[in-house]
Amino acid sequence: MHKNIPDANGPAFYSTTDAAWILGVDPNSIHRAIRVGEMRAERRRARLVIPAAELRRVLNGGA
Repeated sequence: MHKNIPDANGPAFYSTTDAAWILGVDPNSIHRAIRVGEMRAERRRARLVIPAAELRRVLNGGA
């Protein structure tokens, strides 16, 4: 079950926990996808975050 990403006024980055909730998967699945290169992530202030554009790409089927 997928959740909707907030509109353009939403955050530019999501924590891995938030990304997992939005995608309806376990947070370990997010970390695994980042590790194998299926999902892009960035370090921001020592935290691993997912850009909102990357989350939209995954929600749209990875295109």
